[in-house]
This record gives sequence, C-alpha cells and structure tokens, in this order.
Amino acid sequence: MRNFKMILQYEGTRYQGWQKQESTENTIQGKLEALLSKMTGNRVEVQGSGRTDAGVHALGQVANFHADTQMKAEEIMDYMNFYLPEDIAVISLIEVPERFHSRLNAKGKTYCYRVINSPLPHVFDRRYTHMVEEKLDVEAMRRAADILTGTHDFKAFTSNKRSKKSTVRTIYEIQVEKMPSVSMGSGDRKDEIRFTYSGNGFLYHMVRIITGTLLEVGTHKRMPEEIAEILASGQRENAGELAPAKGLTLMEVRY
Repeated sequence: MRNFKMILQYEGTRYQGWQKQESTENTIQGKLEALLSKMTGNRVEVQGSGRTDAGVHALGQVANFHADTQMKAEEIMDYMNFYLPEDIAVISLIEVPERFHSRLNAKGKTYCYRVINSPLPHVFDRRYTHMVEEKLDVEAMRRAADILTGTHDFKAFTSNKRSKKSTVRTIYEIQVEKMPSVSMGSGDRKDEIRFTYSGNGFLYHMVRIITGTLLEVGTHKRMPEEIAEILASGQRENAGELAPAKGLTLMEVRY
C-alpha cells in the first residue's frame, strides 16, 4: 500500500465540517473518501491533520491516505480535481513514507480569523468574515492576546468538557492586525481586522472562543487583564462567546 500526502483548499460554507458522519454525506472527509474509493475500487480512509468545524475554511489543510494503485501522484491529483466540487481542491499531492500520518506527525498550525469592523456589509467577503459593527480597540486586544501567548492550560477556551486528554497547549504568536485600506467605488475602506494564531495545536473551538473573548475586550466588555483570570479558572463559562465559524480559515500545518 502506498501512502499519499495532500494539501487541500476548501470553502467550508456548505459543508458539515471535515469529519465524516453517518447522518450526512456532506463533509469534506466524506467527499474525499467516496471519490478515492471509487477511483481505486477499494475502500480508502483519509486522515486529516485535524477537524475543521462546519462552515470553517482551509487554505492549507493536510491529509493522507493509503491506496493500492499504480497511478502516479500527479494522475491522482488530476483525477481528484476533475471530479471534486468546485469548492474543494487538491493543490499538492505527493507520495510519502508509509508511516507518515497527517495528524500524529503535525508539529504546529496557523489559523486566521477575519473580522469586518464596520456597519457597512462587505458583500464579497460575507462568507469568509464575521461582521462587528461596534468599534474595536485594537491595542486592547493586542494586550489581551499577549497574555494568551505561551504555554498554558486552555481548558477555559474549549467547548469539549468531557475530554480526558491534556488541555495544555503552546501558542507561539497571536497577531492582531488592522489591514491596509482597500480602494472601493465609494472611497477607501479600512475596516478589516485579522487575528492570526500560530501554535503547536488547538483544542476544540479554541481559536473561535479566544477570538470571541478578544472581541469582547475590543468592545470594552472586559479588560485585557481578565484573560489571566480566565486561564486560571479553567471554566468555559468565564471566557467569551464562540465566534462564528465563517470567519475562520486553517492557513497552514507544519511538520
């Protein structure tokens, strides 16, 4: 059996997340496995680097699969891109050693969360951004983000209360950037803020809960200094709201 590693892009808007489910065929993993099983004539299981939620997008999701095929990697990639729906694409596919595992071998990930800070909608960005009308204090959000950087127990920032696995993770960097102005028909717009998270791994809903908490800091509903108290409490109810899925994109997985 040969082992193949692929890098994927997908727009998650119309899918029920990455992980295949018995109740629906409308998942990224489900679509990939169905296509590869048809291509090889045998059941193929696809392992992803992690599960993205329903509505979350990816520019650099990594997955691998084992297959008994004589097709070249380039031929498999061409086959997949021909038959996959237009909102899923394979941008790289190579053969790798048999023991490579996209999730177990991952060393780090980067996510980006996009916010439109304006009462005016961005029609062409509506599927990829969360809209916040109230003015956001970028400096306050940066101070709060600095407290989250480093190795901490992020139990307060996950929705999974039943997991017995460690909730300790390391965030290498959180960038809170106000993006350069964009020229529009009615003039320049300077209302996009991007949160970029780089770490060794992230818990279920962790990035979206952190973003929701930072947005509450940005609207002065809470102070940056409260972040340390939230971390220490380990209680999900002390953190902020879960930010909508559509603003989140998995950018990169590192090995």
